[in-house]
Amino acid sequence: QVQLVESGGGLAQAGGSLRLACAASGRTFTSKAMGWFRQAPGKEREFVAAISWSGGSWSGGVTYYADSVKGRFTISRDNAKNTVYLQMTSLKPEDTAVYYCAASAFSGRLQVGLVGSWGQGTQVTVSS
Repeated sequence: QVQLVESGGGLAQAGGSLRLACAASGRTFTSKAMGWFRQAPGKEREFVAAISWSGGSWSGGVTYYADSVKGRFTISRDNAKNTVYLQMTSLKPEDTAVYYCAASAFSGRLQVGLVGSWGQGTQVTVSS
């Protein structure tokens, strides 16, 4: 089992920036992809971004983004710390949601049904 702990959510103004962090512990060697989903009130949980190992390691990590955040959000990973970051810039009110860190034993773009571990969620609120 992989344990995920998120940090870095909060309140930002439209056009501002926030950085989320997700620290993984436990059986981290079982994870081949990590990333973020978000869920706004009354909506389904949706994919935001992911980083997947490639060629059998994280050093050549491949990134994936939802169209709605492409060009504004950047996902990265610190392999030494087993931590994934989501740098969010040019924030919009529609980015307001609870953001969940996720880890999967399957490489590639994260899918809800293939996520093995979830974080507790962190609130991001963007005011207009």
